[in-house]
Amino acid sequence: MPVYTLPPLGNNPSTNAQGTNPGSFANAPQIAADVVGRLTFSSPDTPGMPQPSDKTAWDFMPSSWRKDDHGRWQPPDGFEPITQLEHARLGVITPEMRRVAEREPHLTPEQVRDEVAAGRMVIPANRVHLGYKLDPMAIGRATITKINANLGASPVSSGTHEEVEKLEWAVRWGADTAMDLSTGGDLDACREAICQNSTVPIGTVPIYSMIIGKKIEDLDMEMVLATLRHQAQQGVDYFTIHAGVLREHLPHVKNRLIGIVSRGGSLLAKWMIHNGKQNLMYTGWEQICEVMREYDVTFSIGDGLRPGGLADASDMAQLGEL
Repeated sequence: MPVYTLPPLGNNPSTNAQGTNPGSFANAPQIAADVVGRLTFSSPDTPGMPQPSDKTAWDFMPSSWRKDDHGRWQPPDGFEPITQLEHARLGVITPEMRRVAEREPHLTPEQVRDEVAAGRMVIPANRVHLGYKLDPMAIGRATITKINANLGASPVSSGTHEEVEKLEWAVRWGADTAMDLSTGGDLDACREAICQNSTVPIGTVPIYSMIIGKKIEDLDMEMVLATLRHQAQQGVDYFTIHAGVLREHLPHVKNRLIGIVSRGGSLLAKWMIHNGKQNLMYTGWEQICEVMREYDVTFSIGDGLRPGGLADASDMAQLGEL
């Protein structure tokens, strides 16, 4: 068996140093005049795949930010950074970025900052969870591969104590993150206990909680935002939001052998068909962003039209959502 070792600090982490496309590099910080950024190498692109975009998050700045005469991005007057992304855009290295660099021996704090600013790295670290036991980590092209563990109570099995025990075993055996996918029992108490006892980032699929004791057809934006805010206040680090499943994609599903296999995707498809409206996770995107920014919750965009088998792979429904 070949033995792989991490490259020297700051060098190309790909095994054979094959090189990357332009989008695989972080742009130098464009804001702080006295900050010098470093280009970060990441894994090479898979042979035979379409040419990746060479754009980074610097190409999609908020409309309220402006470039000064020196080409550096400037935030609006009175702006106070909250998220890891906002700090990175300002050239700031946060304690969480330094901790990530300690855990990623091939990266420097400057490289972590620049990759976050470029939109190719996330640090799922809810500000509430940081007050408990969270040990910051990162997910991105330049990081080592991460493993997620799914857990959760069902209406017929398990409970809060058992789920916390599952979490402890998952972390002991190397899970980098965990998702609480509970659909039964005391979801609130279970989620809170998991967040308070976890050293790894915790994710949820909030729509699972939104329909407890309710019909999916009755879901509205007020209920969505209330659920997101409540879970963010509990310390959840990342939300799976199925915002890419749109009304215009649904006709393509009828040609599938297996249909919609994503629970979140199927719930929102039913909501759209019943209400005759566009996906409210899509139309309410900006409001969702505001809640998540307040607590620095990371997005995990749910693939609600993923195929359930090879017969449906790469069909118009899946590609439409992508």
